[in-house]
Amino acid sequence: QVQLVESGGGLVQPGGSLRLSCTASGRSFSADNMAWYRRPPGKAREWVASITPSGSAYYPDSVKGRFTISRDNAKNTVFLQLNSLKVDDTAVYLCGSGDGHYWGQGTQVTVSS
Repeated sequence: QVQLVESGGGLVQPGGSLRLSCTASGRSFSADNMAWYRRPPGKAREWVASITPSGSAYYPDSVKGRFTISRDNAKNTVFLQLNSLKVDDTAVYLCGSGDGHYWGQGTQVTVSS
């Protein structure tokens, strides 16, 4: 059974940081593009970062310079470093395979003072 499990979410103050992890099991994703998305409360899911198997990273303007995606293929894990967090970054953060076939359940990130 293939699973993606996110972790690392929590409550943080504006300006703070968090590091999210997405660990895969059941098959290797080292040859796959991987991505992070988020679903803010009451809004549609939005893309926040992608990474290729070789480590090239892509971001929308809304998070560029604040979020960093990385991966450890040996550990079948993808990371998302969140810095300079804003209240508007509050969302459930989900990881998924680049083809959209596999998704995790998500981890809640709440930015509040």
